[in-house]
Amino acid sequence: MDPEARRDLQALEAIAENSRITQRGLSTKLGIALGLANLYVKRLVRKGYVKCVNFQPNRILYMLTPTGIAEKTRLTYEFMDYSLYLYGQVRRQLRAVLRPFAAGERRRVAIYGTGEAAELAYLSLTELGMELVAVVDDAGTATFLGMPVQDVREQRTISYDLIIVATLEQPDARVKRLLSYDVPREKIVMFQNGID
Repeated sequence: MDPEARRDLQALEAIAENSRITQRGLSTKLGIALGLANLYVKRLVRKGYVKCVNFQPNRILYMLTPTGIAEKTRLTYEFMDYSLYLYGQVRRQLRAVLRPFAAGERRRVAIYGTGEAAELAYLSLTELGMELVAVVDDAGTATFLGMPVQDVREQRTISYDLIIVATLEQPDARVKRLLSYDVPREKIVMFQNGID
């Protein structure tokens, strides 16, 4: 899904949730400048997705038009389709990376991260019969999949064969952090690089 379509979907969702949202509120919700939010609203109005209605002399209500509702539905479907595609790609890539280790002796795995990528890593290693021995992150205060999350600096106290850097973003900072904690490079597994 291209960034413009994703931004349209986010704007349409925000307006659908709250017709009284201001352009300032929209800019905050979308994480963009106020002037850019103004341009987005004008573009959505021009496309016929949103209608502006004077609510008070200084207030405008934004309403999705039937065309806007249809577009929001189409974009939601497109986003879900892309998400499922990405999910499948990540799972295939991670299985391909882990399969050689699963066949050998290096089967005890730690996961570095607690987001969606970590969930995919957990599913993949479980599928391959590998054992999750720990979850670490930059702040070890929560639980993940029922396991306590330890501070990544405590990884020295854990007996593991591999540590999966579980992120869909660029993993370089996390890899550098692990290397600075004397984790051997051959123990670090990344799966992000092969994702389209």
